[in-house]
Amino acid sequence: MKADGPNGGAETELARLRWGCRRGMRELDLLLLGFLERGYAAQPAPLRAAFRRLLRTPDPLLLEWLLGKCAPRERELADVVAQIRRTAGA
Repeated sequence: MKADGPNGGAETELARLRWGCRRGMRELDLLLLGFLERGYAAQPAPLRAAFRRLLRTPDPLLLEWLLGKCAPRERELADVVAQIRRTAGA
């Protein structure tokens, strides 16, 4: 698939991330998509990379992290979880 326009690659990446944020669990969808739309682009590259890794986390564990019931051991993941929670006003 060929990207159109100067931002085609970035738009394709955002579309992939949007798809990855759609988990089928309303709480996760709202938190992840909210961060993607309101905070992701302004984050430094390491935090954006951590967000992409975070999307590979199983839903039950991801929900516990985002609701503050427990925290990721990996510092980068903990940082992105904290940023998502701040973006959501949690």
